[in-house]
Amino acid sequence: MDVIRLIGLSEDPITADQALAAVADPGAGGIAVFVGAVRDDDAGRRVGGLAYSAHPSAADRLREVVERVAADIPLRAVAAVHRVGELAIGDTAVVVAAAAAHRAEAFDGCRRLIDDIKAQVPIWKHQRFTDGTAEWVGAGEEPGRPGEPADAASAPTPPIGTGTGTGYA
Repeated sequence: MDVIRLIGLSEDPITADQALAAVADPGAGGIAVFVGAVRDDDAGRRVGGLAYSAHPSAADRLREVVERVAADIPLRAVAAVHRVGELAIGDTAVVVAAAAAHRAEAFDGCRRLIDDIKAQVPIWKHQRFTDGTAEWVGAGEEPGRPGEPADAASAPTPPIGTGTGTGYA
């Protein structure tokens, strides 16, 4: 069975239960899950709502990240799904899960999944604040410019969704 059990960008709500079900494995002695949620405050500013947008390459980049983590850490199963589109305060924005024979590998895999997704997958967050202001926050790198963070302030409005599945918190 393939180690990557659930992956994608989704315009539909996602849950930790979906990820847990996907990574269930009789050889797993440990499963670690991270759930990223939309919060109502960012650096002391009240958030009223937000939307996640993904570059057309985001689904492919997400798969590359997950494959690399699965190759580097002895995991039995992984799941990684990120929302795109409009989200409300409290909504789940991203879920990752890692199952391994032992808890240390499960924790390591889960942490590495979320950290690498956030750093390498081109997903942008458009936050709208209750004071009427808004900002774009880049998550990942600009495609074609490895190691260089996306310039969210000057980036053109990215497309919302890719029709393939996941997003980021």
